[in-house]
Amino acid sequence: MTLENEVKMKPKTDSQTISVLTDQYKRELKKYQDRESLYIQTNNQLLSTKQIVVDMAGTIRELHTQNENLKKEIDRLNEEIQLIEMKIKK
Repeated sequence: MTLENEVKMKPKTDSQTISVLTDQYKRELKKYQDRESLYIQTNNQLLSTKQIVVDMAGTIRELHTQNENLKKEIDRLNEEIQLIEMKIKK
């Protein structure tokens, strides 16, 4: 039932009408505040998650670079081992 219907159904004094309107306004304001609070909370979570993803992507890039460097170092050391083995066989 809408507020207009409530007002039309039974005559009310001005103070009763104002009270009804005030109560409705308070309920609507509370709903708005709840939605705004949820929006802020969700937005903060989104920004935090975004920052975590950015940080993780940077870490993954760094680890990938380190991994590639270590693979190159392993290859270099394997070649060095082969050269040493060849010298020992001679």
